[in-house]
Amino acid sequence: MTDMHDLKRQKQKKVKQNRLRKKKQPRDWKKLFHRLLTTTVGLGSGALIVSGTVLTAQVLLESGYFAVSTVRVEHQSRVTEEDILAVSDIRPGDGIFDLDLHLIGRKIEENPWIATAEVERVFPDQIIIRVVEREPQAIVDLGYLYYVDNEGEIFKLLDGSDQLDFPVISGIDRDDMLNHPEQVRSRLRKALGLLELLRNREMFSLEQISQLHVDPYQGLTLYTLVGGVPIRIGHDDYLYKLQRLERVYNDLEPRLSALKYIDLNVIDRVIVKVDVKRSFS
Repeated sequence: MTDMHDLKRQKQKKVKQNRLRKKKQPRDWKKLFHRLLTTTVGLGSGALIVSGTVLTAQVLLESGYFAVSTVRVEHQSRVTEEDILAVSDIRPGDGIFDLDLHLIGRKIEENPWIATAEVERVFPDQIIIRVVEREPQAIVDLGYLYYVDNEGEIFKLLDGSDQLDFPVISGIDRDDMLNHPEQVRSRLRKALGLLELLRNREMFSLEQISQLHVDPYQGLTLYTLVGGVPIRIGHDDYLYKLQRLERVYNDLEPRLSALKYIDLNVIDRVIVKVDVKRSFS
């Protein structure tokens, strides 16, 4: 029979062994201190780098390192560099980071000759202004004369210094232009496309016309320089119609002063109407 004292001793032994297994290991304070020191130094170094960068940038800004010393204008032709610089209001000594480049570009584009203006910083102290100027393709008669560019954009009222040696487009209504600008621009693009075809031709070219009339219903009508004879060319197939006209134009040209109109809108035909009054005058 098992002795009670033996059971007590065995139980005490087991409890003692269990307690030994749960005993915590002593901390390595030297290793923990080393980790803490490394982390602190790293964070401190990062803070010093950031602080140093900010301080350096502030010193450079205050020293005038980024102050504008040169403003260069590129691609201008009709508008002088002096005029563009005056509108930009950029002055030597201005900080390049203090300039609103988008606003400067929009101010330059207020000049009717400037289609786009791109303003760029070139570090540390330069500004470049690149402009794209509009090229007039024709003159639009709106009661007053205006230039129109190749996009159909009416952009400038003519003054005494502007050239007049451009084809004239008539038939554009001012109110229609204000209320339906995209429709008017579409008509103008068609008119400009026809003028471009005429510009590249030899027999019947821009030199033979005085005016191009735009009508939303009848389409385009050319007027000859000699005699002011209307040539009805309609809404489309301009190249084909011009080719038909050129086949007979040598015969028609000497008699232009006696013609009432020429119609190219009938397929495979050139309709010529004689003005009886003019032919006998």
